[in-house]
Amino acid sequence: MKRSHTRQEAIAGITTFFTMAYIVVVNPAILSAPGTEMPFSGAMTATVLVCFTMTMLMGLYAKLPFAVAPGMGINAFFAYSIVIGKHVPWPTALGIIFWAGVLFLLLSLTPVRERIAMAIPHNLRTAAAVGIGIFLTFIGLKNAGLVVAHPVTLVQLGALDLRSALSLLGMVVIIWLMKLKSPFAFLAGIFTVTAAAWAVGLLAVPAKLLSSPDFSSAFLKLDIWGALKPALLPAMIAIMMTDLFDSISTFVGVSHACNLLDKDGQPKNLREGLIVDAIATFGAGLAGSSSGTAFIESAAGIEMGGRTGMTSVFTALCFLPCFFFAPLAEMIPRYATAPVLIIVGALMFKSVTSLDLSRLEDTVPAFLTIVLIPLTFSITQGILWGIISQAALYLAVGRGSELKPTFYILAAVSVGLLFLER
Repeated sequence: MKRSHTRQEAIAGITTFFTMAYIVVVNPAILSAPGTEMPFSGAMTATVLVCFTMTMLMGLYAKLPFAVAPGMGINAFFAYSIVIGKHVPWPTALGIIFWAGVLFLLLSLTPVRERIAMAIPHNLRTAAAVGIGIFLTFIGLKNAGLVVAHPVTLVQLGALDLRSALSLLGMVVIIWLMKLKSPFAFLAGIFTVTAAAWAVGLLAVPAKLLSSPDFSSAFLKLDIWGALKPALLPAMIAIMMTDLFDSISTFVGVSHACNLLDKDGQPKNLREGLIVDAIATFGAGLAGSSSGTAFIESAAGIEMGGRTGMTSVFTALCFLPCFFFAPLAEMIPRYATAPVLIIVGALMFKSVTSLDLSRLEDTVPAFLTIVLIPLTFSITQGILWGIISQAALYLAVGRGSELKPTFYILAAVSVGLLFLER
């Protein structure tokens, strides 16, 4: 029986790994986007380090079958909003990630975490996820060459060349395999586009296929004290809040869907899981990556029978060989990873159906959150304006008592953060 149980946990852990292994390629590709000046090899080593150590910690400390990796959305926010958009040097941006994780950990050790989580209305949490999904999709379309800059209209449809055609091929492959519930869907899409690009002469095979991990270019290169500038505080709070939303949504949603509940009907070891999630955020800043979080793809392994921390241990071990594949990963073009961004964005957008749009005071804050995230290239702006507008509109229409006092504190803080950012 024990051998059978271990085998089941191993199969579950390996399944989780293959459903999320795309992050090893996609995350460093985003972090090292043109304009960030961040080295790809260093970002990839940091990505694998976060995946391995934090997933192992999730298994051994929290004893939960959840894998941890740099979160999609936050990585784009890190690269395109903070580093490129605000011209913040990437070591300073890593410092922001570090301090966001410290704040998250402090909240996770106190009842304040629950108060903040319960104070944010469901509509705003959902709208943030939808907005981040559109943000990711926009970046994916840009990387595929399907959307390009225009001096008058800001953006326009790009030329449908061979690269964009290969991106569309990758989307077809991914969607087809997802319909078949294959854990290889994202990886197959990336590798199909890369192989096709190599076959038609768009890519060259690197001189060496393997290399040692790069612990010299990004590891411990964060600027902790430079990140404490007042103007950077809004980005820090936005990352912390987004991590909080993501982690609670993942733990609660997956735990209920997969019946990982305690005798009181609550998610098992939620406090321990959130502590690991917080450590994964500031730990990612130390490693040289954007913040880590529990991955929703863990549900695939749980559905395969993963019920204990052993599942996460097996998933973590699967990441170890990835340390040595940087040359192959760096060969993969951005138009090969673009389909993943587009489809992940579409999956995040699905939650739009749960929005309550029956009243204007609920519709406007949700709408502002959704549109400001992609239009300003900033999760910060979407979250802050969503909170401020919800508080103001509920007071204006006489529904102020329906919001918790903590939410009004968050609204006041949001106003202050907007001024600080300016």
